[in-house]
Amino acid sequence: MRPSQTWLATTTLLLILQHSEMKHGTPLSEDFQLNPSTRHHHRHRHKQTEAPYLEPLVDRKFKYSFYDPLVSFREKTYLDRSLIGYDLIVDDRQNDWLNMSKDQISELKDKKHQHWPIKREAVIEGDLVLGGLMMVHERSDNRTCGPVMPQGGVQALETMMYTLDIINHKLKLIPGVTIGAHVLDDCDRDTYGLEMAVDFIKGSISNIDDAEYACNATAMRKVISGVVGAASSVTSVQVANLLRLFKIPQVSFFSTSPELSNKARFEYFTRTIPSDLHQVRAMVEIVRKLGWSYVSIIYEESSYGIKAFEELEALLARNGICIAVKEKLVKDSGVADERAYDDIVQKLLTKPRARGAIIFGSDQEVAGVMRAVERVNATGAFSWVGSDGWSARALVSDGNERAVEGTISVQPQANDVKGFKEYFLGLNVKNNKRNPWFVEFWEDHFQCRYPGSPKTPYNGQYARSCSGLERLTDNNTEFERQLQFVSDAVMAFAYSIRDMHVEVCGGRHGLCDAMRPASGSDLLRYLRKVNFTGLSGDEFHFDVNGDGPARYNILHFKQVSRGVYHWVKVGQYLDGELQLHVNEIQFKWGERRPPESVCSAECELGQAKQYVEGESCCWHCFNCTQYEIRSPYVETACMVCPRGTLPDPTRTECQPIPEAYLRPDSAWAIGAMSFSSVGILLTAFVCGVWVRHSSTPVVRASGRELSYVLLAGILMCYLVTFALVFRPTDILCSIQRFGTGFCFTVVYAALLTKTNRISRIFNASKHSAKRPILISPSSQLAICTALVSIQVLIVVVWMIVAPARAMFHYPTREDNMLVCDSYVDASYMIAFFYPIVLIVVCTVYAVLTRKIPEAFNESKHIGFTMYTTCVIWLAFVPLYFGTASHVPLRITSMAVTISLSASVTLVCLFSPKLYIILIRPERNVRQSIMPVRYSRKPPTLNIPHPQSKKPPCADKETQTDPADFNKLTNGQTVQSKDDKQNERNDKNIIDTKSDKLKDDLKCNNVKPSHDDKSVTMNEKVESL
Repeated sequence: MRPSQTWLATTTLLLILQHSEMKHGTPLSEDFQLNPSTRHHHRHRHKQTEAPYLEPLVDRKFKYSFYDPLVSFREKTYLDRSLIGYDLIVDDRQNDWLNMSKDQISELKDKKHQHWPIKREAVIEGDLVLGGLMMVHERSDNRTCGPVMPQGGVQALETMMYTLDIINHKLKLIPGVTIGAHVLDDCDRDTYGLEMAVDFIKGSISNIDDAEYACNATAMRKVISGVVGAASSVTSVQVANLLRLFKIPQVSFFSTSPELSNKARFEYFTRTIPSDLHQVRAMVEIVRKLGWSYVSIIYEESSYGIKAFEELEALLARNGICIAVKEKLVKDSGVADERAYDDIVQKLLTKPRARGAIIFGSDQEVAGVMRAVERVNATGAFSWVGSDGWSARALVSDGNERAVEGTISVQPQANDVKGFKEYFLGLNVKNNKRNPWFVEFWEDHFQCRYPGSPKTPYNGQYARSCSGLERLTDNNTEFERQLQFVSDAVMAFAYSIRDMHVEVCGGRHGLCDAMRPASGSDLLRYLRKVNFTGLSGDEFHFDVNGDGPARYNILHFKQVSRGVYHWVKVGQYLDGELQLHVNEIQFKWGERRPPESVCSAECELGQAKQYVEGESCCWHCFNCTQYEIRSPYVETACMVCPRGTLPDPTRTECQPIPEAYLRPDSAWAIGAMSFSSVGILLTAFVCGVWVRHSSTPVVRASGRELSYVLLAGILMCYLVTFALVFRPTDILCSIQRFGTGFCFTVVYAALLTKTNRISRIFNASKHSAKRPILISPSSQLAICTALVSIQVLIVVVWMIVAPARAMFHYPTREDNMLVCDSYVDASYMIAFFYPIVLIVVCTVYAVLTRKIPEAFNESKHIGFTMYTTCVIWLAFVPLYFGTASHVPLRITSMAVTISLSASVTLVCLFSPKLYIILIRPERNVRQSIMPVRYSRKPPTLNIPHPQSKKPPCADKETQTDPADFNKLTNGQTVQSKDDKQNERNDKNIIDTKSDKLKDDLKCNNVKPSHDDKSVTMNEKVESL
């Protein structure tokens, strides 16, 4: 801080101090004239002769003796003429009420107690002095201070003085150095506490070298080395801002606001109690453990409550817990009346489903809430989760047991200060004169008026006088559970002063000049590093934020027996982990189950939420539809299950539908494979017969090469069935796509080649005697191969453009079919298109060649085959597209149709020939193939011819040499050894004979009969 700022702050504080020295308009000079001794009545007296002698602290009942410290205390009251009155004779030199007679004091205080409170201080002399700021009194709505606070006030003060006694007289931490105390009361009010804290900086101001700024320069004030307190967080914030200006370290014992962990703002503030941030986390964990999702929050209007509420709100939201009601308890702006507390309870009752409530406040405010709950008879409506500010406080629970019952509170873990209980129970008014507020405590505790004590706003109703024989006992005294933090705060200062003394003064006896006074910034540095074992037996050290260790006890207020209530420990919160013994919790007598605190019951499985407008935790439930589940991402919406999945019975997730495909062990597949297997055997049988009788006229006349091609195509048709019935994969789908079209192409390409050959031969015979081209076996194979290659090209291009793959198909919401992609979009028609064209062309040729005479004529058989095939496929098309939702039937129908088409071809084309070869082998000869009536020697026509060299109208090229007819004997053909040569000779003979016959008939004007025409045609066929 810059020097100019320091002087500005100092000047301001001097004005405050001057104003505090002249109360109620009494001039300073007049005050000096009236009582010169008042000039120094705020200061410590350093001579032991000025302090009254105190008898040793002995309680014979407990046989407990303790040190006899030299103590002194002063009461300060601002007297004016209107208060004293002229009829009262007052000693000009002594205005302390302890030096007056009891009757004078009572008369004086009974006249006017509206000037309450009387400013008092508890002083323990020492070489170094620690300031103390205690909330000895509660806050009041119409007065600066309320009634005395027994636990958090008087007991905390006594703990501080007890710890100093231990340090100075038993431990003797610092050789030759004693630590004193200057303790004031802040009445749990931040503004009044700030006014009291001004006393702590007077020594720092009066000791400034410049006389211009000296205050009461005739005496030196003791510099306060550090301040223990305040208890309330809001007061600590105000005091910390003041002490920071003068670099006075401060250690609080009950201030838990997270705001105070900010060392950028509160550099000189530390505390022995953990931050509320840890406490808030523990409270949220308790709420979660109890299964609550809808709670109310009541927090006090202070730094302690507001900061905790902010953390609570964030943590609750993060854990999905909603806040029903948020209410503030008046704190900084005054004290609320009963009507304000009644309004808060009525607001809580507007949310009856929020039975759980978190109260983050101090005991005085929470006690007002509990009284309001009692007034409206709502003791069974709420279950409380409390903060350390009112946990296990008699001020809250006494008289409000039914309302407080079931409370689970969080309290920083603290053990008893060893020896303090016996010390405190041994105190009485006579042996504890160093505590100026002990008389008030005694009157409040025993509900009596102590003789000679000044009248206060709170002891006037006591009709009974205290006898002085009353004793504090275990049965009538409730102890504050967190006194360890007060003791640890004092011990932390003592150990930091010791460490500083060792380093600065070298451990010499007494204080050295370097520590007169001790530097606040240096002392703060030693303070943050202390590590010691306190009077409670626990190890203590400050964390990086200057806070105490995060250790909490979980306390529970319940009936241990009918009508008897106690706070009991039911768990602890250590290092972020909650350990709660739920079986020990009893919210009401006989009720161990935690009450339900939810706005709306959780929706049933398969239901989504519809939130009530303006409410974040209240909703209506609605059912999802048949194929929906509640969205796992948004609880207010239903989600449609993807295709191929259906909601499970609980409607919480979509389960995949079992994939459907034609399984090999199904009846459909077994039937299709059985049919195909029979066809394969028959095809193999025919092929074997053909190989065995390959040289017979029937086999040779049917065209061996094309017959083998035809049998190969039929065999592939049967084999495709096996590719269809197994579980689809990408490879099997590729085989199916290629095989289904290819096998048909081979069959019908061979048939087309045959029908085309027959048609060309007989069409050519009508126009020319010249033999048609490309009718040889090799030519036929070439033509067939060309026709098949077109199909191969089509399928290869198709496979490149759109590779075959197995996929899931969902014709309906409840179907999940594993099929090849060609089944889904009917792209199989690409594979079938070309075979269909071949079928149509074959059928046309079959129609065109239907009148060719029998003999070697296969056209009729081919025609019957094509007609039957067309009928089969015409029946298959509607069956295939009509069974889209029934995969087994659809695939089976395709497999059977393919096998049936192959079977028709096999039966119609090969069964007649098998009949001749196997059953009528005698017909497997040439004369059987060429009927007798057409194969005999043509009759001689008695037509006269002119005597010329050659017959008229005869063409030399078409005449037959008579010697050629010698090769025909009884209608049978005599074959030569060279088959090929004989075949060629046979063809030439037949052609020549036919042409000769036609020329003879034409030249002689003789019309051939129908039989003659048949003979000619059969001869033509035979030549093939």
